[in-house]
Amino acid sequence: MGAGMKTRCPCCGASFSLEVLIAHEASREAIKNVFLLGGELGAETIRYLALFRSAERDISMDRLARLLAQIIPDMRAGTIQRRGQAYDVPPAAWVWAMRQALSARESGRLKTPLTSHGWLYEALSGWRGEESSLVARQAAPGQPGKALSQTATAVAALESRINGR
Repeated sequence: MGAGMKTRCPCCGASFSLEVLIAHEASREAIKNVFLLGGELGAETIRYLALFRSAERDISMDRLARLLAQIIPDMRAGTIQRRGQAYDVPPAAWVWAMRQALSARESGRLKTPLTSHGWLYEALSGWRGEESSLVARQAAPGQPGKALSQTATAVAALESRINGR
């Protein structure tokens, strides 16, 4: 039996076998999910997930797969819930928020390793981008929520009027 396909990490130079990586279920799932994100979002997601790694230890593929599984459904839905409010978050918002997290780490405003996606979701709830006006809307009936601010209510009313709803 052959040695398999050996590859070298472009970052650290470590050598590993692609066959072993693909044979491991969590590895395979994590790789598939990142590839499906594609382009800029996939690349920023990988950079963001590095914030969960401590200086002393590497992230296991099982943990990487779990971290991705926590955010991929929201990425696909284009919506998040934060403090009882729903926010529309297109791919551009995710890229922006992940870059904000990386910038915060570099400036010392974000302590790593992260233990949850809370910081990311907080940033997402404050995103104001060109592709979407990102108006917070009340959560669906039966979900806990607090009233929208007067400004958010006025913006939502204006957007409804513009869209003819």
